[in-house]
Amino acid sequence: MERVGENNLVFHPTKAIDMAITHNLGFPRIGAKRELKFALESYWKGESTLEGLKAVGAELRARHWQDQEGIDLVPVGDFAFYDQMLDMSFTLGNLPERVRGLEGDVLDNYFRVARGRSAAVADADAQCGGVAAGEMTKWFDTNYHYIVPEFTAETEFRLDASRLLEQLAEAKAQGIQTKSVLVGPVTYLALGKTKDGSDRLALLDRLLPVYRELLTTLAAQGAEWVQIDEPILVTELDEPWRHAFEVAYHELKSAPVKLLLATYFGTLQDQCYLAANLPVAGLHIDAIRGRDDIVPLLNLLPSNKILSLGVINGRNIWKTDLNAVLDWLEPIQQQLGERLWIAPSCSLLHVPVDLTSERKLDGEVRSWLAFAKQKLEELRVLASALNQGREAVRSELDANRAACEARRRSPRVNNPEVKAAIARIDARLGQRQGPYAERAAKQAERLGLPRFPTTTIGSFPQTSGIRQARRQLKAGEIDQAAYTEIMRTEIARCVREQEALGLDVFVHGEPERNDMVEYFGEQLDGYAFSQFGWVQSYGSRCVKPPILFGDISRPKAMTVDWITYAQSLTDKPMKGMLTGPVTILNWSFVRDDQSRAVSCRQLALAIREEVLDLERAGVRVIQIDEAALREGLPLRRSQWGEYLDWAVECFRITANGVADETQIHTHMCYSEFNDIIASIADMDADVITIETSRSDMELLDAFDDFNYPNEIGPGVYDIHSPNIPTVAHMVELMRKAAERIPAERLWVNPDCGLKTRHWNEVIPALTNMVVAAKTLRATLS
Repeated sequence: MERVGENNLVFHPTKAIDMAITHNLGFPRIGAKRELKFALESYWKGESTLEGLKAVGAELRARHWQDQEGIDLVPVGDFAFYDQMLDMSFTLGNLPERVRGLEGDVLDNYFRVARGRSAAVADADAQCGGVAAGEMTKWFDTNYHYIVPEFTAETEFRLDASRLLEQLAEAKAQGIQTKSVLVGPVTYLALGKTKDGSDRLALLDRLLPVYRELLTTLAAQGAEWVQIDEPILVTELDEPWRHAFEVAYHELKSAPVKLLLATYFGTLQDQCYLAANLPVAGLHIDAIRGRDDIVPLLNLLPSNKILSLGVINGRNIWKTDLNAVLDWLEPIQQQLGERLWIAPSCSLLHVPVDLTSERKLDGEVRSWLAFAKQKLEELRVLASALNQGREAVRSELDANRAACEARRRSPRVNNPEVKAAIARIDARLGQRQGPYAERAAKQAERLGLPRFPTTTIGSFPQTSGIRQARRQLKAGEIDQAAYTEIMRTEIARCVREQEALGLDVFVHGEPERNDMVEYFGEQLDGYAFSQFGWVQSYGSRCVKPPILFGDISRPKAMTVDWITYAQSLTDKPMKGMLTGPVTILNWSFVRDDQSRAVSCRQLALAIREEVLDLERAGVRVIQIDEAALREGLPLRRSQWGEYLDWAVECFRITANGVADETQIHTHMCYSEFNDIIASIADMDADVITIETSRSDMELLDAFDDFNYPNEIGPGVYDIHSPNIPTVAHMVELMRKAAERIPAERLWVNPDCGLKTRHWNEVIPALTNMVVAAKTLRATLS
């Protein structure tokens, strides 16, 4: 009997077929209990040694390789102490001039580039405030951040393979069948920036010999397969960059290893022919997001080349419908035989480590989920079904089918009242009462702010006392009343400090918030929460994304009591602090059974209710953070329009029900915004605060050709570094801003919230910021 798969290939179940190979593209590096985070922060504080930090790294690598037991090829080189792009820069000898020749281990220089400072006890340059940290931005459309490679026309590359060789030796000693992992040369150049305006693609001829040397070195140490990641292939490329792939891989084809070129996060589309015909041994594609590429590739792929399909979603936490995957995968195996490999769609860096530790997670929701270790088990089940027949894993497939069906049928997923509210949305919900010029005049009269008003982005340091109180509340050691009193004491401290600093618009400091998304998700119907579902965002910074499993509604006010208490302590304007619907969506594990646009509109209506409650409570300034607006952009520019339309609409629904006198702020950080500045303007926020400090006000280039109509606060204090910015530095940044934006529409602020910093860093930095604002008022009238 024949069965026709979804791709119209016919599967003959009685015909003998060759074995499918399983592999993994990358594993979460932070540790199931965030061991790497705590080891890094201990070293940076000078509380532990470099040898101790390296030992934690080795222990985590060994454990994670063990966690991947049963996978045919396990990745080596995917572990990083901060970021894989920064690792690649150091492997290629591409160190910024400012860190060359400084004292300390290679890792000390590595951390200087990552965060401006290494260990407190080891840093020879600490007395002068550290060095400038490298620019940090989002890794494609994820919430992972990478350190941007820096180039000049004079950049030279020099191999340092020690990191990879050390890890390869560790894996071999453990008996692991390995596959080394590298960022590919074209993606490395494409994601970097030149500091002198030169053409980074002109560096390819200098870069390729170092890559060839690296591949030869790995081969000499026993590496047979090397995974070379080129995700830039799923973006729109002009002809010079397409040609760069031809040049690069014809140069590397003579290396004595087999190359698996890996793409992910999107579709190849018009680049299918290019990808299929590059001289590599295998090609990996994301079959979750790039399913439409499969049939073209089957027709284009040379008969000797491996096709790896990413059949398990590496970016979300829902169980895979294994029976549905087998329906379309079995005919492909019939055609390809041993040339078919299967894997997660991308590195599992973007999901938590292990679901088995989640004892407190809602049981029904838990039955619908799979974290990294469970995803690899799903991969093993698929391989067994392909290689031995479905009957070999019948019980696993039946249990999987039952879980997927239970989720589809669950009444907790669908709320008719929420769906009815979505159907009632019309354009009026997104319109302010008056245009910006009229609103600005009314707000100026009501708030009475000086030129270059100063503010912060929302959070102040989350001290050990705050974290202890949160743990005590969860453990039942204190009750809600005691916790509230502790948080009010912290809020009062934040208000006192802002009074002493002389800031103009205050924040309450957010001591009660564990995370800017999780805090709101905990109070919205339709969300569930893990206990240990940590995912790395950058360096030691981890987030625990809430799980959006059903229709969203707001049962009660979420922030009003905290904000009104803070306002009662001062006459200065106190900002109401909210996270916007697009950011909550993009920083959650989102349901995959309805469109993201519908889920976002549900969030917009819920947060709109909170905005209106804050206004009714007398709050005069409300900030709605949309840090992740750009993160959700499709990777191909031709698809941007649809996303930006609904994303901007959702912000406007959230924000624009207020009176003209209420000032609406938004905040964005650590992405490239120049090319969507028109959409940012369409959001029509009265004030936008935006990250510019690490990029030396590069964002402001957008204003050379675009007349931004509202007020803007370009961040002058890089809060992701322990370095204290000087008054002169901040004044210089603001002078650059004033060349493009009228001084009367400029604010002075940090580039992000201060929760990860310490008070002994924050106070001097904000003191300098206030002095900078006063200097600007005196000199730029």
